[in-house]
Amino acid sequence: MEELDLLKKAWKKDTHSYEQVSESEIYNMLHRKSSSIVKWILIISILEFALWALFSILFNTEEAIKNLHAENFAVYLKILTYVNYVVVVLFIFSFYRNYAKISTITSTKQLMQDIIRTRKTVQYYVWYNLFMIFISTILGFVMAFVYNPEMAPLKYKIAHEDSYYTLTITICMIVATVVVFVGGFWLIYRLLYGILLRKLNANYKELKKIDL
Repeated sequence: MEELDLLKKAWKKDTHSYEQVSESEIYNMLHRKSSSIVKWILIISILEFALWALFSILFNTEEAIKNLHAENFAVYLKILTYVNYVVVVLFIFSFYRNYAKISTITSTKQLMQDIIRTRKTVQYYVWYNLFMIFISTILGFVMAFVYNPEMAPLKYKIAHEDSYYTLTITICMIVATVVVFVGGFWLIYRLLYGILLRKLNANYKELKKIDL
């Protein structure tokens, strides 16, 4: 923002005619910066989608399900996977539309509106991904508990021995694992998208000053 700060200082010092030129220059700079930020949001979302798709290919879920004899569970996982892919592709398309709009905008008010729309879309995207990670983690624990033979001693203990104590400890361990896992992804998303959103918000504030 150093270049922007210098322009703003010059804008305040010089004549009215130079003020109009400076306002235009500031807008153009904010326009370019905003367009670049939204482009990076689009690129990161595409790379993230590709990474998850690659992970899904490398980690053969169907083979793991067959080994656990959890074929009944496979239907729900497939539905969840396909729905997730469709929703993520729609988000990516929305990011592309936001980028296309911001790249061609000539109105300060319209640019401000599209910045707000982009920020909301990114926030919805992050919360959706965290929700899906949460659901996937819970389903993973359920599948392991129900179908994994190694869980037999734990299930017997819950059913016949210190059921309340064992069940409480098990639930606490699952909750702690889910919190750590989802929290880790939240930190990653905060790092990836949070920085870009803060820059986009700073651009919005500067545009708001011009629009006054």
